[in-house]
Amino acid sequence: MVGAMRRFSRTSTTPALTTTGVGSTASGATTLLEVMRGLSGCTLEAVERGKTIFFPGDPAERVYLLRRGAVRLSRVYESGEEIIVALLRGNSLFGVLSLLTGQRSDRFYHAVAFTRVEMVAAPATSVRRAIEQDANVGLLLLQGLSSRILQTETMIETLTHRDMSSRLVSFLLVLCRDFGVPGAEGITIDLRLSHQSIAEAIGSTRVTITRLLGDLRQAGLVQVDRKKITVFDPVALAKRFS
Repeated sequence: MVGAMRRFSRTSTTPALTTTGVGSTASGATTLLEVMRGLSGCTLEAVERGKTIFFPGDPAERVYLLRRGAVRLSRVYESGEEIIVALLRGNSLFGVLSLLTGQRSDRFYHAVAFTRVEMVAAPATSVRRAIEQDANVGLLLLQGLSSRILQTETMIETLTHRDMSSRLVSFLLVLCRDFGVPGAEGITIDLRLSHQSIAEAIGSTRVTITRLLGDLRQAGLVQVDRKKITVFDPVALAKRFS
């Protein structure tokens, strides 16, 4: 299954605005975005929805910082089953395996653009040199990585619910936290979510998700309009299935 997915194309890849040396980047950077942009070999990349960023087994040669959109990270097993481990939001760092191991390694996850995304990519070698030359760069990277770890832990916690209704509610609450936009009616999840994409995220089926979302609508807890879900009261939703 993985081998058949090896080829993909991005819609656009443009050079970053700055490509200065590592030393000058680390000394003046105050944000992770500034650090990444200043690294040698850095590029700004746009990936259309549904396109693969990297596959399991690909060389882990670049580190990514998500600027806009959402990225789905999943684990593909030999059986062909694919389990989502994180939905990353803006300012999330990913693709850092080679930095953690300290040696050349291959990708562990399948990374796909869940929406159209814009991100900054830099060679892992440039990132490693920046860390060696400036400890503050390492601290910024650690902070960015902590957000990524938290998102993975939350997804794992969501998948531990054996009852599918509780699993769906937990997933919706995670999305409210990470992608929610407050409005007059409640919290709208700023992602276009098909029933199939939700089912794949939580290990269910499209038919089951359609039925469960219908139950939530009838209970007056959510609204679905053009694939965007609004949770009227997240606290009430959480209490109902706690």
